[in-house]
Amino acid sequence: MSARSVRVHGADGADARRPGAGQAPGRRRAGAGGGQDSVGNVLSDGDTVTVVEALKVNGSASGVKAGTKVRDIRLVDGVDGHDIECRIEGFGAMRLKSGVAKKA
Repeated sequence: MSARSVRVHGADGADARRPGAGQAPGRRRAGAGGGQDSVGNVLSDGDTVTVVEALKVNGSASGVKAGTKVRDIRLVDGVDGHDIECRIEGFGAMRLKSGVAKKA
């Protein structure tokens, strides 16, 4: 007889042995600490931030200007340091690095 692997599943059907099982990919767990902005202020979900430097946007003739306000941010586990998920008026949904944002 061969030994069989048994998977332990949580109530949502996710593998309960993995940390963060059942979460949407790219999201932080509830209660996770907030990140910091470019000047060291602690950020949290729903904050309003200001972009501190001009950013180039692929596929757009113009970029995001310094001083642009971004409302209702979401902190995510970032890919390549892009740990703020937001929606910018005129550009749509995008991810920013916390180093280019300052809490408003």
